Amino acid sequence: MDFELTPEQAAIRAAARDFADAELGDKIAPFDAASRFPHEIVAKLGPLGFLGVLVPEEYGGAGLDYVSYALIVEELNRGDASVGITMWAHNSLGANHINLFGSPAQKREWLPRLARGEILGAWGLTEPGSGSDAAALVTRAELRDGGWVLNGSKAFITNASVGGVAVVMARTDPEKKSKGISAFLVPRGTRGFSAGTPYKKLGLHASDTAELIFEDVRLPADAILGERGQGFVQAMQVLEGGRIAMAAMAVGIGQAAVDQAAKYMKQRSAFGQTLAEFNGLQGMLAEIATEVEVGRLLTLRAAWLKDNGQPAMHAAAKAKVFASEACMKAATKAVQIHGGAGYITEFPVERIFRDAKLTEIGEGTSEIQRMVIAREILRAT
Repeated sequence: MDFELTPEQAAIRAAARDFADAELGDKIAPFDAASRFPHEIVAKLGPLGFLGVLVPEEYGGAGLDYVSYALIVEELNRGDASVGITMWAHNSLGANHINLFGSPAQKREWLPRLARGEILGAWGLTEPGSGSDAAALVTRAELRDGGWVLNGSKAFITNASVGGVAVVMARTDPEKKSKGISAFLVPRGTRGFSAGTPYKKLGLHASDTAELIFEDVRLPADAILGERGQGFVQAMQVLEGGRIAMAAMAVGIGQAAVDQAAKYMKQRSAFGQTLAEFNGLQGMLAEIATEVEVGRLLTLRAAWLKDNGQPAMHAAAKAKVFASEACMKAATKAVQIHGGAGYITEFPVERIFRDAKLTEIGEGTSEIQRMVIAREILRAT
């Protein structure tokens, strides 16, 4: 088993780390405090190829493998999770759905612009009444006068207000349940299509999250992605890669928590010695660092499986549930190591703690991941 990165993968990770060190970290604090989307920072991701990671080179993307992608996601989220989730939701969900299931014409129209960062992509599956039970969505798409008419709404959508195009799952054949869901391309500016007021969130204050609202949105017949009735199947395939990205996000945030805890332990003194000299705190730091590293290995394994055309759904679920819970634990312990200082906004660990929680919820909760894993175990025994 080879744990070494290729020279290209190592270089990509270094480039992402350099960007995070130069552009994120403390520089994101004003955006987080004001709940303001960092347009200027996100715009710098396009020229680096970070907004077209999974887009083939023929459409202007970087055409990288999933291991490289996971490394980029980890490093950006180590710097800041708001920018990190903006980047990977655009890549894994919006752009990748078009890349996997779009027609040649749809790919030519949208992928180059998404890869260059001219526009951001959003992805609409979750609804106010259907989160974990995604197949219960009620947004409707009806054929009228040779085109489609969409009505409904989507909830908790990353890049909802700043996205230039959204991939939206809607029910086209209600009687067919999950087999009656189709995917549609909905450009920003389409009449009847709007984003709600951005949510006031626990964390990720500098990311854009809002509802998508559809009120008699008229789309041409060719706005459908792939075949009618295949939207839910498509979404599950897209989520496989999305869970790898969410796991990588968790690893990045968890590593940031470990880094901040170690930094504070070396700086802060108590009872005539630094915190780094206390055995109990050393043990706490070692524990969270080890668990974050396990999450990293699980994530890279899932990415490797996907790169090699092997089933990755269950590996992605294992990576996502373990990495996200390790992330939350690392953030909690890092705040504890900081003591009172960890509870105020002057120290980054407070923001890291708030951002960490989303990793246990987004792209399928920990409970859903355990259900996916258990079903596979039971089928195999």
